Amino acid sequence: MDYGALLPEIVLMGGAIAALLGGSFLPRRRQAFVTWSAIVVACVSAVTAALRIGPPTVFSDSYALDDATTTIRILVPVATAIVMLIGRQSSRGSARESETASLLLLAALGTVVLTGANDLLIVATGFLLATVPLYALIGLSRSSTAAEATMKTYLLGAIFGVVMLFGIAVLVGVAGGSTYPELQRALPHVPAAAAALGFIGLLAGLLFKAGAVPGHFWVPDAAEGAGIGIAAFITTVPKLGALIALARLVVVMPDTVDAPLLVGVLAAASMILGTLAAFWQRNAPRLLGWSTVGQVGFMLMPVAVIGVEPSARPALLTYLVVYAVTNLALFAAIAALPDRTMVRSWRGAAREHPVITGVVLVGLLSLVGTPPTAVFVGKLAVFTAAWEGGMSWLVVIAAAVSVASLFYALRWVSTAFQRPAAPRSRTSAVQLQAVTAVTLGALIIVAFSVPALVQW
Repeated sequence: MDYGALLPEIVLMGGAIAALLGGSFLPRRRQAFVTWSAIVVACVSAVTAALRIGPPTVFSDSYALDDATTTIRILVPVATAIVMLIGRQSSRGSARESETASLLLLAALGTVVLTGANDLLIVATGFLLATVPLYALIGLSRSSTAAEATMKTYLLGAIFGVVMLFGIAVLVGVAGGSTYPELQRALPHVPAAAAALGFIGLLAGLLFKAGAVPGHFWVPDAAEGAGIGIAAFITTVPKLGALIALARLVVVMPDTVDAPLLVGVLAAASMILGTLAAFWQRNAPRLLGWSTVGQVGFMLMPVAVIGVEPSARPALLTYLVVYAVTNLALFAAIAALPDRTMVRSWRGAAREHPVITGVVLVGLLSLVGTPPTAVFVGKLAVFTAAWEGGMSWLVVIAAAVSVASLFYALRWVSTAFQRPAAPRSRTSAVQLQAVTAVTLGALIIVAFSVPALVQW
């Protein structure tokens, strides 16, 4: 019962409560203090996670503190802090600024808890804590598009959440326990149909959280309807915890349940559907929303073979990190030019804003997997893990999809390098926070990719 081992989670929870209470007593003109305090809290949580050295599991094996948990404990708070910087301009002066900061910290906390969950009951708790704040965050912009996206996310979340709870109930009932060590011991001796039913229910809930097929329908609508900062959050942070939780679940499933094949098929479906749907999207955040559906398919590749291939776990962690950096940099570029949310509006951007356009160019080519960008390193790692794990057919599909994704990436990039149809005035007041995030994102992409590629 080492409560000190949960210090990063405690910091996030305390920061969320403090942001909510502090915003209730501060006037609107001073709400920025809450946002900056939340950014500091997120950074402190990441630092405490990096410095923490403890046992591999705590609380009777119900919470894991391994390398995967440590990675997400650092990555999620840092990504949340960057999201607050990206959305700083749109939230400034808002009547809901403090509530936004509080909800972001709570959703980040739920993602971290979902990552470390080594017990099905904690999986359910982390899922709810990471999901419920998203409903409010998506609807904060109060537009008709945001209202539709909120309703769609809520209904799908309720349906998939109930299915997941049903799967948990089945597995706990047949195994006689809820911790993963208990499941690993008991599930090989239970009826295969019951274990498969429970796994499919859990899989459905986690795929909704990750934004993968078949629980992907809410992602593009939410990316388009929510504010830019919130869109960056929902397309990046939730899937970090969901994929690690799914990887832990696949490992404990018995051989009587062909979990790897099912995950592999869904990975192929996600990458194909997400890439094809992104082809003709006109709205840039919605395009990235569909792109993230396809990216989850690539992230599911090492999950499918994580039980038989030792390199699958580090490959998954590598891909999560490089994807988060790249996706946040792209949304920061959109936030830096808030009048260019449509793809066609980027005509002439290369001449007027060469640095920001360069970030978009590198980011899109990185998502596609063009060497020597960061996501190329991640794709090389997950392709190798899947091939060594016996899923060569999935690698072939993934390679073809990667080539096809060049279409929507080059469509956006080529538009930026075209001459504007009419002269546009330069943006006089570009958000300082967004430009800072863009620059840092670009530097991180370049700085990470080259050494990692050499090492690989």
